[in-house]
Amino acid sequence: MNWDQIQGNWRQFKGKIKEQWGQLTDDDCDTIDGQRDQLIGRIQKSYGISKEEAEKQVGEWERNLH
Repeated sequence: MNWDQIQGNWRQFKGKIKEQWGQLTDDDCDTIDGQRDQLIGRIQKSYGISKEEAEKQVGEWERNLH
């Protein structure tokens, strides 16, 4: 699945995002609004990890979507 599909169906993916990264809030998801870079930044901030690690996690999550 590519990011354009995720962005276009963001409301449907918000639940999956919160399942994967439970520290993200509804407000975080509203702010992210389907923007991949915003998601990476919020994960990085919420979990105290590097940008590279956050990008890796998002990439793995994308690959595992069905």
